[in-house]
Amino acid sequence: MSLIADYGLVLLLLACLFGFFMAWGVGANDVANAMGTSVGSKALTIKQAILIAMVFEFAGAYLAGGQVTETIKGGIVNADIIPPELMVLGMMSALLAAGTWLLVASTRGWPVSTTHSIVGAVIGFAAVGISMDAVNWSGVVPIVASWVVSPVLSGVVAFGLFISVQRLIIDTDNPFQNAKRFVPLYMFATGFMVTIMTVTKGLKHIGLDLSSTQGFFLAVAIGVAVMLLGVALLSRIQIDEAADKDFHYASVEKVFAVLMIFTACSMAFAHGSNDVANAVGPLAAIVGVIQSGGEAVGAKTALPAWVLLLGAVGIVIGLATYGYKVIATIGKQITELTPSRGFAAELATATTVVSASAIGLPISTTHTLVGAVLGVGLARGIGALNLGVIGRIFMSWLVTLPVGAALSIFFFFILRGIFL
Repeated sequence: MSLIADYGLVLLLLACLFGFFMAWGVGANDVANAMGTSVGSKALTIKQAILIAMVFEFAGAYLAGGQVTETIKGGIVNADIIPPELMVLGMMSALLAAGTWLLVASTRGWPVSTTHSIVGAVIGFAAVGISMDAVNWSGVVPIVASWVVSPVLSGVVAFGLFISVQRLIIDTDNPFQNAKRFVPLYMFATGFMVTIMTVTKGLKHIGLDLSSTQGFFLAVAIGVAVMLLGVALLSRIQIDEAADKDFHYASVEKVFAVLMIFTACSMAFAHGSNDVANAVGPLAAIVGVIQSGGEAVGAKTALPAWVLLLGAVGIVIGLATYGYKVIATIGKQITELTPSRGFAAELATATTVVSASAIGLPISTTHTLVGAVLGVGLARGIGALNLGVIGRIFMSWLVTLPVGAALSIFFFFILRGIFL
């Protein structure tokens, strides 16, 4: 207890610094998951993508980030059997370890999983620094399973969406008119899906606790509003016969480029809601211990709003400063993307991520988006995929968890040596 009493303020300031560093890494590396497809398909420029992401990543993190944070904070380790001072030092070492690995990966343009990084780091300090019993292995199993299930599920949804685009629009006698007819329905689905998941599950911590019926009707209203805005924007797009001579579907892809603005916003919101937990979950556990004066803190301590705010700001600064490096890998190197293909990948990813966020499962956005891009690529045949790049991405995924764990153990013993 003397550690908290003697160094409480110092530990809190260090924890905030490490949490911000981790949030910066989430923004710098994972922004590609939200924006890589938009930039790769040329629907948005990098500057436009970063501006959209800054607004919607922040909104998702602050408004809907509370649910997943509970899982990262208390679902991976048994808070009851870890001494409070070791919980503080362990979570600090986890943040520093994951942030360090994300810094290395981001500078090299590797799209690694921030979820793997922090989960591996938390397991590392708890299992080696304290005891194997300190890890809630039953809580880890569904998280690990989600790393396999989420890309498969996202890939299947993306495959289905792209096939529906081909059947309803591309493989028809008048693809341009059919694009204008059906794209507003995809816009409605985008607005409805993000709203229903967010409103019914994610807004309790800011005092907005709507019933399922209220949430449903609000989601319908927002879906209709998005659809009407889309119709207004689409009415300005005319068929470009000169461009169509070079590429038969050029005018159709212009319609999908408008749709991708909406899916990019929903993807950024979904990403912020899920991945802010990777930075603020451990920080929330530290704040809970310090504010209670060193008492053991369970998984369900209140999440201060300023902690979510710190994570949201860190994500925005990370993506604004270093996000462009990883965008190139996901947007341009896995498979050739057009706005219609990018739309299918983004909406499938947002659906999978927001659904997982709603039930409190910290899935990897990286895995989900890569799965969706693979699904879109496979809809055109295995030859449409760059298997070399995919192999390198898979390798970076494999090393992330053990690297996160090893760095966390290293930093934990250093911090324990300094403070204890």
